[in-house]
Amino acid sequence: FVRKVSLPEVDRHDTSTIYKKLTLKQLQKIVPQINWVEYLSSFLSDDITENEPVVAYGLSYFIEMGKVLDQTDRRVVHNYVLWRLIMALVPHMIDDYQRERVEFRKILLGILSERSRWSQCVEWTNKKLGMAVGALFIHENFNHDSKETALTMIHTIREAFNDLLAENDWMDDETRAVAKEKADAMNERIGYPQLITESDELIKEYEALNITEDEFMTNILNVLKFEADQNSQKLRQPVDKDKWSTEPAIVNAFYNPNKNDIVIPAGILQPLFYSQHFPKSLNYGGIGVVIGHELTHGFDDKGRQFDKDGNMMQWWNNVTIRAFRDRAQCIIDQYSRYKIDEVGLYVNGRMTQGENIADNGGLKEAFR
Repeated sequence: FVRKVSLPEVDRHDTSTIYKKLTLKQLQKIVPQINWVEYLSSFLSDDITENEPVVAYGLSYFIEMGKVLDQTDRRVVHNYVLWRLIMALVPHMIDDYQRERVEFRKILLGILSERSRWSQCVEWTNKKLGMAVGALFIHENFNHDSKETALTMIHTIREAFNDLLAENDWMDDETRAVAKEKADAMNERIGYPQLITESDELIKEYEALNITEDEFMTNILNVLKFEADQNSQKLRQPVDKDKWSTEPAIVNAFYNPNKNDIVIPAGILQPLFYSQHFPKSLNYGGIGVVIGHELTHGFDDKGRQFDKDGNMMQWWNNVTIRAFRDRAQCIIDQYSRYKIDEVGLYVNGRMTQGENIADNGGLKEAFR
């Protein structure tokens, strides 16, 4: 059912086509099968009225879901909801349940083996309690001079991007100028937030969370409730664009179009991507390419839909958009011809175009 009514992943990259802002009253008319005010009021402490503005991504999914609810026995719907709840919690249950889950995933998804339990636990803890884990990580494993070096590299790679921008022959002068403004306005978040170096602030961050030794499942539920409460408290509050939302001890990097910021966590400022002892050539070939990759995401098929302040809007003119799409199609066609021999499948060039554009851009900027 979910796969049938969901938009294909390739169509979800175009945010402008799936973004729909409306009121609950309007949503109620479009999807009358659910009492939206009652549903949202059941778990939000604020007063919710039919005039509440909401954003629906992929409204067609809600419409189709409503039709299914009309045609499905209530008992089946209730069982499905409970099934989804159980499936979300099974990864945290004892080994007997894990074995059943492994067999289920083999049949449904073709996953033949699972990662070790300890690595799953570490990953989940880092994901949910990222600032606490990050504080331990930077205390034991992070060279704080790396922040300054990474910042310098971001500035030089941004200069390389602007040089390449000035050289391109398909973007009109007005759009090129605004693109440079966006690149120059990108915020850099490197290593970790100041919060995790101040024990009092870190304690305050988690003061509402209860953890009990030897009560693993209770702790899981407490963390999920803590996370849900934190999210619900953001309702009607202005967006804090300065707040870190990425765990510092992760080996990855990110570009956030809504904030127009690049995040280079402490976890990736380690060998083999980066070292204070590497020559510049290796660092630019490692973390430099990663930085360029994230910067280029601000101008790929998704990032180009957001301006320098993180607002979704069309800031490229139509001629430049057509020129971009023509060149993006070359990337799509090139990667669609790449076959992965081990599985006998070809890369989906359309679905991966954003990453492929960013890879090519990052490599050119770092080499420059």
